[in-house]
Amino acid sequence: MGTLGAGLLVVICATDTPARAADTAFTQFIASLWPEAQAAGVSRATFDNETRGLEPDYKLPDLILPGRPATGAPAQAEFVQVPSDYIKEAAIARLAEEGQRLMQKYHEALTGIEARFGVPATIVLAIWGRETDYGRYTLPYDAVRVLATQAYVGRRKDQYRNEFVLALKILGEGVVTRKELRSSWGGAVGLTQFLPSEYYKHGVDFDGDGRIDLWRSVPDALASAAEQLVDKGWQPHLRWAYEVKAPVNVDCTQGVPEITKPIGEWLREGFVPVRGQKLSPQEQAQPASLLQPEGIAGPAFLTTRNYFVIKEYNFSDLYVLYVGHLSDRMTNPQPFATPWSASTQLRSADVEAMQRQLTRLGLYKDKLDGKAGMLTRAALGAYQKSAGLKVDCWPSEAVLRSMGSAH
Repeated sequence: MGTLGAGLLVVICATDTPARAADTAFTQFIASLWPEAQAAGVSRATFDNETRGLEPDYKLPDLILPGRPATGAPAQAEFVQVPSDYIKEAAIARLAEEGQRLMQKYHEALTGIEARFGVPATIVLAIWGRETDYGRYTLPYDAVRVLATQAYVGRRKDQYRNEFVLALKILGEGVVTRKELRSSWGGAVGLTQFLPSEYYKHGVDFDGDGRIDLWRSVPDALASAAEQLVDKGWQPHLRWAYEVKAPVNVDCTQGVPEITKPIGEWLREGFVPVRGQKLSPQEQAQPASLLQPEGIAGPAFLTTRNYFVIKEYNFSDLYVLYVGHLSDRMTNPQPFATPWSASTQLRSADVEAMQRQLTRLGLYKDKLDGKAGMLTRAALGAYQKSAGLKVDCWPSEAVLRSMGSAH
């Protein structure tokens, strides 16, 4: 699936319709992809049929259009909402209850998936629940049009050329009709939101009917999600994360993927599993990183290798927390032990200004994207230390003001 959950849709409208000349250029661009499509096994008839009359959709996010402001910065909900807005208790409770019902309904397939892939049934159900509300969410876009537009003027054009060609290949193989090939604005399709390349890389015919069907076959879709996790390094019998209570003197700048220690070592440093949970010697030997999604406020987690495997399915800490927590809630009705705080998220432009300043100071080396991810939060903590501010690793008005006056 990868990049974009179906529920994360924000459409950013373009201001005007590009000139007809641009559409002629688009038509020529699509025609130029025929040799790649042919090499991938797409027939001329399929290519002509599916591209006839195709027009770009310039209202999609994440496009680079000359003479227009870049679209797409606020497009993914994970990065513009504070955790309590994204991981809503009411939604989690509803999806967990439905997940328990589906666990009974698909008991045989899920038992088989767990046995074959070592991925818990609750994890693949949680991905399905998060991505398409267990198939109830109707994906809003024509996938062929999305992929063609992204290949033409998207930020990741080269990647999308291949996705476009493979979408045509899927249609040519007759697994799904064009009408059924709906997608998110990022071009992900099916119940568990796969890009076409992921369909070919990780798709599994689990129900044994001779075709990989991520649109109508729940066993195929869930087994394919499990296969994708395994291919990315999933380890059986390992939790995705442990919620812990952090010590009062916690150094939140340690909350980066590069800093890993055995869980037992974190515990010796004063991190305490919530609700008195006892961890086995095997669990304590597992390496883990610290995650504090709201800096020193809100819940804290020790994240295992499997946490980062889910993160490769969708690159967002809040997405992984959502899926992991929803998975847990199918077997245990308790919410996080520490509630989210009432933190407010600054505008993306303000966070980007902070990232720029942190880069100038040599504290931050990642993307300037206006997203308060793990590396940004740790860099903010380092800045707070150096400026003599309260160290909470959170982008706040106070830090913004301090940086402004430090120019």
